[in-house]
Amino acid sequence: MAKVSVTLKVFPEDPSALEALKEAVSKVVQVVESKEEDIGFGVKALSIRFLMEEADGVDAIEEKIAAIEGVSQVQVTSVDRVEL
Repeated sequence: MAKVSVTLKVFPEDPSALEALKEAVSKVVQVVESKEEDIGFGVKALSIRFLMEEADGVDAIEEKIAAIEGVSQVQVTSVDRVEL
């Protein structure tokens, strides 16, 4: 079974809480890469990349992250199959 690389954009309710949000997300998935992105007008988002099994599906992970306290919105920005 192949793995997929998933990138999510996580929008916080409070832009100053990105570090706490990053810690909370890392308890749900094993983060490979994360970075802050300026959206505009003081709005920031957290871009998170992680690996998962292809068969597991992204929807369940997206719902878990959206349920974290302080998360306003979650957007899947890419899903790419990777060969390990």
